[in-house]
Amino acid sequence: MIKSKSGLHSRRCLNPQRIFLGSRGLHPSINIPMLGELWSFQGRYRTLHLTWFAFFLTFVVWFNLAPLATTVKADLGLSVGQIRTVAICNVALTIPARVLIGMLLDKFGPRLTYSSLLVFSVIPCLMFASAQDFNQLVVARLLLSIVGAGFVIGIRMVAEWFPPKEIGLAEGIYGGWGNFGSAFSALTLVGLAGWLSFSGGFELPSGAIINWRGAIALTGIISAVYGFIYYFNVTDTPPGKVYQRPNRTAGLEVTSMRDFWGLLGMNVPFAAILCVLCWRLQKVGFLNSGTYPLALGAVLIWFIFQTWGIIRTNRELILGAKIYPKEDRYEFKQVAILELTYIVNFGSELAVVSMLPTFFETTFDLPKATAGILASCFAFVNLVARPAGGLISDKLGSRKNTMGFLTAGLGIGYLVMSMIKPGTFSGTSGIIIAVLITMLASFFVQSGEGATFALVPLVKRRVTGQVAGLVGAYGNVGAVTYLTIFSLLPMWMGGGKDPSPEIIAASNSAFFQVLGIAGLIVAFFCFFFLKEPQGSFAELHEGETASPQFAKN
Repeated sequence: MIKSKSGLHSRRCLNPQRIFLGSRGLHPSINIPMLGELWSFQGRYRTLHLTWFAFFLTFVVWFNLAPLATTVKADLGLSVGQIRTVAICNVALTIPARVLIGMLLDKFGPRLTYSSLLVFSVIPCLMFASAQDFNQLVVARLLLSIVGAGFVIGIRMVAEWFPPKEIGLAEGIYGGWGNFGSAFSALTLVGLAGWLSFSGGFELPSGAIINWRGAIALTGIISAVYGFIYYFNVTDTPPGKVYQRPNRTAGLEVTSMRDFWGLLGMNVPFAAILCVLCWRLQKVGFLNSGTYPLALGAVLIWFIFQTWGIIRTNRELILGAKIYPKEDRYEFKQVAILELTYIVNFGSELAVVSMLPTFFETTFDLPKATAGILASCFAFVNLVARPAGGLISDKLGSRKNTMGFLTAGLGIGYLVMSMIKPGTFSGTSGIIIAVLITMLASFFVQSGEGATFALVPLVKRRVTGQVAGLVGAYGNVGAVTYLTIFSLLPMWMGGGKDPSPEIIAASNSAFFQVLGIAGLIVAFFCFFFLKEPQGSFAELHEGETASPQFAKN
């Protein structure tokens, strides 16, 4: 017998993945350093690699429009407002999808949920690839936005396989390496579309042929194939561990009436931002006088459904029939602050990645392929930044202070990016400076994402899927909000339907300023209202239960 730092006793196992019996239950051995075993592709590390690659493919699919946006716009004769609306649609249904998938995840487990989503992705990809007008693009993109909910699934999977003291780095690797899918899209899809030109495509003024339809279709096909591979190569939990499910999954379980009212309040922005999306679709002509009220009615029904689910789940608490003991409580305030952090980091990332290729193209008058490569630097940083954020959160000794510091850095980074304008930085040296500034801002953005999801699994394990779903959905609330502001800024600044390059440049600068100020405000909340979660650096998982057979042995 050995004694851990937490004062609990356990039997040492030869297999690092094996579950062993302690004085308070069954817990995983964690005596092998994570970084040393990362490339072993065995046990939990095998599951980690298979899962981040699943996330990687969902992001390749989700962001397959950004590098090809100007080509799609030219091919189908779309206006600036229409192509920006399509970009908003790309994140729209991710909001309710992440909430719903969080529920399905807690009920059915990450293996089945992730595999199903990957297979589903081929349908909207083929729809988008075959679209012939703006309306068809919108429908396909709305369905494609569901694929963006895949991130939530892996959060629970990784949390099941890794202990709290390593959760930051593990979730950071999952999020960062998976998130690189957006950069991979920017780096490769224009070239892939050119390579597929042997089967036809859209001819650019330069004479080059771009088969954007074939490139987008191929991303969906590859994702669907991997869905089957993933299903047959992972399990929901390590051997001997039982997957914990909440009693009810219709809504998030809270442990006090104060938290119940807070949860209801934080549910309102979901419906509000979907109403904003409906308004935006009505302004560009996708919704008319007949369909616009129907869309608003659908949002209302969804809001009522969500509210009723919350009430059903917490019925005993509301009626006073259930009082949670102190050791089983958690504060929803913590979830709410994490939702705000994910608005400003992941929400801003989605918005920036969607507009950055066009931003570099117009700011520096660059070819599409070059602009796409430069824009990919923002997401490219994910490879190291998000794991770094998780690692800093694991090692600094305070997940709260880590969150505040990184969010403040995010705000300052965006304010510096607002200085990138035509003429301010010129020539090759100017482009290099702009790229370096972009990468620095990106480091804080994505490190902040890693720090956020180093905290999420520590709120309450049995509802990790739903907490991750809510936090992830708020990231998309931020994305839709930011992209709506981005699409309207040229008009607000007097540019009309066809703004001049000067107006576009000014609106881009104002957009980055909005992102920066929002980041600094949320940093204040992190420093003064976020609490350090209990057991942040414990060696043992919370509330783990072994299978009856293993317990007997």
